[in-house]
Amino acid sequence: MTPGLDRSIATPEDYAECRRVMFGASRNYAFATRLLPQDVLRHVEALYALMRVGDDRVDVSHAGFASAREGIEDWERSYWRAFETGRSDHPVMRAYLNSARACGIPAEVMAAYFRAMNEDLTTTRFPTFADLLHYMEGSALPVGRAMTYILGVRWPYTVEEALPHADSLSIAMQLSNFWRDVGQDWRIGRLYIPMEDLTRFGVPEADIAASRVTPNFVALMEFEIERTEAYYRHARRGVRMLKTGRWGVMAGLEIYRGIHAAIRRNGYDVFTRRASTTGLQKLGLTLAAQWKLYRS
Repeated sequence: MTPGLDRSIATPEDYAECRRVMFGASRNYAFATRLLPQDVLRHVEALYALMRVGDDRVDVSHAGFASAREGIEDWERSYWRAFETGRSDHPVMRAYLNSARACGIPAEVMAAYFRAMNEDLTTTRFPTFADLLHYMEGSALPVGRAMTYILGVRWPYTVEEALPHADSLSIAMQLSNFWRDVGQDWRIGRLYIPMEDLTRFGVPEADIAASRVTPNFVALMEFEIERTEAYYRHARRGVRMLKTGRWGVMAGLEIYRGIHAAIRRNGYDVFTRRASTTGLQKLGLTLAAQWKLYRS
């Protein structure tokens, strides 16, 4: 039997569907996962797919349901039912349930995720950075915490010591995505830059709507990028605590940090130009990640 696979719960085909979901949604995440050991890769793919299905029901399409809320509520009910019964009709849910059992991921880790997805349906602005952090407690932190269980923690560290660093990495990655996707999010009615920061730097929402890259907007983006870098620094100190997959995690950290350099290369135009890295740049960041691990 394939290690970590209970065929009474999931099949190789279920995990293949998770892999398809991940590779279709995130080039950065998928690239970094190539460095993970094969015995944990399927669990990472299942985690990503679980959250992507929910995200897509809120942001992309709720086909088959009367509303996006009904779609995400159905996904939440399916989640808790799977853990209660040990079964599911959905391939992604079956795969995640198998992974959670194999890796010891508590079911409660995802409770905050479903709360955040429901908030996404009505919350389109965040008055303060503290409000944004509260949202990310559900939208981002469950990823890092589940990953910590999947990869394990090596002696003499404990899960309790590693989790704050995992939280920082989850926050940093999502913040980088927010700054990259300002224009894209605006077009679907959302703005993740805290309102207090817009006021502080004198950037009215009218400038966002008009895709204006003003000196004030550049200063605002630099502030947000530097704030995010602090989370990456804290996260980096926790990578050495992981039992396996350290290079993959460090590579993911550096690749997502690369979004900041791309934003700067694009002249801070996060409205009409997507801040992305080429395959060659990703390779360079991956090698840099290995060197940083060696020095840590």
